[in-house]
Amino acid sequence: MADTLFTNVRIFDGGGETPFTGDVLVSGNRIARVVRTAYGQRGAPAASAVAGATVIDGNGAFLMPGMVEAHTHFSWNDQPTLDSIQRMPPEEHILWCAQVARTYLDMGWTSCVGAATAKPRLDVVIRNAINDGTIVGPRYIAASQEITVPGGLGDTTAPHLPQHEFAFGAIVSGAEEMRRCVRMFAKYGVDQIKINLSGESITGMPSEMSQFTEQEVAVCVDEAHRWGKRVAAHARSTWSIKECVRQGIEVIYHASFTDEEALDMLEAAKFKHFVAPGLAWLINTSYHASAWGLPPEVTKKMGYHRELEAAIESMKAMRRRGIRILPGGDYGFAWTPHGTNAKDLEYFVKHVGMSTMEALLSATAWGGPMMGLNRDGHKEIGYIREGCLADILLVDGDPLSDITILQDKKRILAVMKDGEFHRAPPLRQAGGATRYGAPATVTRWAA
Repeated sequence: MADTLFTNVRIFDGGGETPFTGDVLVSGNRIARVVRTAYGQRGAPAASAVAGATVIDGNGAFLMPGMVEAHTHFSWNDQPTLDSIQRMPPEEHILWCAQVARTYLDMGWTSCVGAATAKPRLDVVIRNAINDGTIVGPRYIAASQEITVPGGLGDTTAPHLPQHEFAFGAIVSGAEEMRRCVRMFAKYGVDQIKINLSGESITGMPSEMSQFTEQEVAVCVDEAHRWGKRVAAHARSTWSIKECVRQGIEVIYHASFTDEEALDMLEAAKFKHFVAPGLAWLINTSYHASAWGLPPEVTKKMGYHRELEAAIESMKAMRRRGIRILPGGDYGFAWTPHGTNAKDLEYFVKHVGMSTMEALLSATAWGGPMMGLNRDGHKEIGYIREGCLADILLVDGDPLSDITILQDKKRILAVMKDGEFHRAPPLRQAGGATRYGAPATVTRWAA
């Protein structure tokens, strides 16, 4: 890889401080140097040790770490039902997943956590294809199917068909079936086991209902950890949230219905768990799904409006207690299409009360530990700092002033993953110089 120098950029380094003007040198797949400069002044990296480097003059553009999406479903195919997702033929389905992986990287999500897949090996195949360069996509944690019980969330089989045929989830009943199921997914090579601890109102099983016994959950977690796998849970109900803490389930999706005990438990173990509430699903199901036969009066009767209110209050309480809340809103349904994921950051500011700084940190620095890359004080992603992996975005505008900028692909001038441009600043010719960038102010030349 050729060295790349970003100069005259406003650097948001992931530490929570006010951005500063400076230069960033990328060498290989890592950030080699970060230098503070006065605006318009070339810093030390430009003056030395960058012979032959490609230089990107940002002219004040915003440089930030690549974002981390904590609740990703590459195999959800922007359809309105679980059946229409699961019954997509496998050949078309894997091509769909590859297209979606590229979409996430296009929009600046350089790392993603798989939250469940619609067929047993889709996530594993996509992760491997990204890693070996067969397809383009973000760093990816591959998930299992959703593990459920007969009649539970994810059991979409008809009574007249064999139970395990055409099911959206992996159906188990009892501890030993659970053990076998987890071992099967471990054999397939997943990174993360997904278990549905609570219901989902749209499927007919109320969100506040919980479907597994404590023994079944304990076996799931124990067997997953024996195989070195992490566990994530669909956990809307109060019982399911507490069970995640009691059983050591690291990733808690939704966490809508909390009580003081649940919040106390989460706070006491806040560095052991990650919460991704999926507000986009609740908001859009409640108010923006009329075109698919779900007008607000219907979704209110389902209980989604009440759950949305509860989830917002839960997230506000978690924020006050310092519990990590990460973006990822169950994108991939018809009313939460892939590519719109940065709406989560807007929702965090608008509904949860986060500052734009907090929202940006939730998508960058806070995501590194969830990817398993930032451990014991050592930072790999989520920061613009020397030694970190070069996952970098160049943005036209200031997300700290307007967090919605990150929803506009045109405002994301460049996306770099692992030291290589997935999207380089677009080429323009002006005044004899080779120029790049949407506002025609980003210049690139060989030093």
